[in-house]
Amino acid sequence: MTSSQDASVLAQGSEGGGAALSQVIGLSAVALVVMLVVLWIGYMHRERKITWLNSIAEWTGRRFTRPPWVALPITIFISAICCALFGFIWDVSLHIGKGRDPGPLANPAHYFIVIGLFFVFVAGCTAIVLPYDKPGPAAVRITDNWYAPVGGIVMAGCGLYALTGFPLDDVWHRIFGQDVTLWGPTHLMMIGGAGFSTLSALFLEHEGRKADHGGLEEGAAPQDGIGLKFVQYLGLAGVLVGLSVYQIEFDFGVPQFRQVFQPMLIAAAASLALVAARMFMGRGAALIAAVIAIGLRGIVAFLVAPVLDAPVNWFALYLGPAVIVELLALTPLFTRPVVFGLVSGLGIGTVGLWLESLWVNAVYPYPWPASIWPEALAMAVPVAVFAGGCGAMVGMVLTGQRLPRRAISVGLVVLTVLAIGGATANGLRYSVPASETATFALTEAAGPGPGRFVTADVRFNPPTVISEDPNWVSVLAWQGGLTNERGQFVDHLRKVGPGHYRSTKPMPVSGNWKTLMRVHDGTTMTAVPIYLAADPGIGVKEVPADAQFTRPFVSEITILQRERSPDIPASLWLIGCIVVLVCTLAMIAGISWGAGRINNHEPSGSETELQPSGQS
Repeated sequence: MTSSQDASVLAQGSEGGGAALSQVIGLSAVALVVMLVVLWIGYMHRERKITWLNSIAEWTGRRFTRPPWVALPITIFISAICCALFGFIWDVSLHIGKGRDPGPLANPAHYFIVIGLFFVFVAGCTAIVLPYDKPGPAAVRITDNWYAPVGGIVMAGCGLYALTGFPLDDVWHRIFGQDVTLWGPTHLMMIGGAGFSTLSALFLEHEGRKADHGGLEEGAAPQDGIGLKFVQYLGLAGVLVGLSVYQIEFDFGVPQFRQVFQPMLIAAAASLALVAARMFMGRGAALIAAVIAIGLRGIVAFLVAPVLDAPVNWFALYLGPAVIVELLALTPLFTRPVVFGLVSGLGIGTVGLWLESLWVNAVYPYPWPASIWPEALAMAVPVAVFAGGCGAMVGMVLTGQRLPRRAISVGLVVLTVLAIGGATANGLRYSVPASETATFALTEAAGPGPGRFVTADVRFNPPTVISEDPNWVSVLAWQGGLTNERGQFVDHLRKVGPGHYRSTKPMPVSGNWKTLMRVHDGTTMTAVPIYLAADPGIGVKEVPADAQFTRPFVSEITILQRERSPDIPASLWLIGCIVVLVCTLAMIAGISWGAGRINNHEPSGSETELQPSGQS
């Protein structure tokens, strides 16, 4: 290839790698211009050379009975985070149904993600620049006469962290190829920043509530309207939804990691969000937050699947865990917040998960087999217990109760991080059969759409490759195009004998489909390709679906993530993951700092709860 050809390929980008440089340059230029406009508006407001921003903020504040520096940023934040949530779930569905993107500008969902994440950052910046006077005792001094609310700083930090993941994602793909998975490191940056930013919104609202009602007598509660109460419930539901996003691969039926992760993720999200909700908003709040979260996810799921004709996604209901929290709150445990949170986490990680499993087993593509429970509980219970303790501390911050002494509060956060890290390390363990194979006999069958469809009779060689009760033996076909069965197909094979399975419905084996048999059995995660379309963009040939063939078991990732570069040193991948991990820990530390600073500046004697409606 000549140097001019090299330059041409570089300018156009490579399929399976980064975007074309023309798109990168264009997006960067637009982002720079928009950022300069935002900075100019902020500068003009701080210099009091414009008044319209303050007028809008004051108008919003009157509607929500909160200071202008709270009301307008929260309004922007709610709109932005909903926009990002819709774009994110739509983006995942497009990758499942159609495959990789030709470029960031070719995927309409990316616009919603970028705009949403950008305005999360803008919402935080708005809270920082709006107040002319000191916004409460916890405010951080920026200059001699400029103080910023803690919630605004944390919100801007989370938004910036999430937004940074977008350009880094392109760099990551240029180095490693496209890792078509939700849990790619740069993807986790965007998810984590957006998800945890919901806590910053609650912090900001709390600062505004204390600033507006600082003169209340001890034990009195501000009388907030129903509209503001809904916003508060919406914020708590947002925490639940934000933490639930990590489960999306399971929701869509394309999990690329072991099934024991799903109960742990559900328990962690429920423990943190629902305990905080019950402590902050009082009786019934955990159930109300869960119902609002169901509404949010339900609306997005309806828009993505029936309206946009993309793959269907289910989602956890959290009603069982919410009932556990509400029942425990009726006991004397509620007077000891941290203990209440820890015990609630234990209840959620056991009985709550069992109640949630009834829903999962009824509607999810991959129900929970009995065999996962011992390991799932070993992972979920410690995570849920410590997350429940953290949820209690969030509730204490939001109700003006003094946090435990520093050693306990910081130690609880550290233990939560360690518990999640240990459970994750265990969940990432998997094995692949060394030399075993599977023999397929395919029979032509009429399918529900155009193209070739077959049924399969599969025999494992030897039959003892897996246990008698595996998590699943299924066929997954995906990325077939949204006009063809929404681009996704799942069939759980029927066992007819030891190591002998058969299809229950015709599977697609032509066109753009990627069709494989997946086997998950404890720590074994492996697959056999049945049909893989040729992909000239990444230089791979078609894997045909012959009438009979025998193929070895391989690692799932080599099929599900064909675009991922196989020859990149593992050390480079590890370095990239460590960098993202450090940044994530810094974000968690920032959120913890914000909560601690707000709590440390509570007026003396504020151990009495200051709940919005005066509930017990």
